[in-house]
Amino acid sequence: MALPKTRYSRARQGERRAHLAIKLPRLVECSQCHQLRRPHTICQNCGYYDGREVIKTE
Repeated sequence: MALPKTRYSRARQGERRAHLAIKLPRLVECSQCHQLRRPHTICQNCGYYDGREVIKTE
């Protein structure tokens, strides 16, 4: 296996891994019930997706 010729500092490791941080999920408003939901998913509150009912809710 290949080995690096020089040692990389922790600061350089951190720069490389800066994009690995956990981000908050994006949320959009449901067009039917106006609750926040994740995009491209069925609304857990009303069961609608893309303007039509997909899951029956009570």
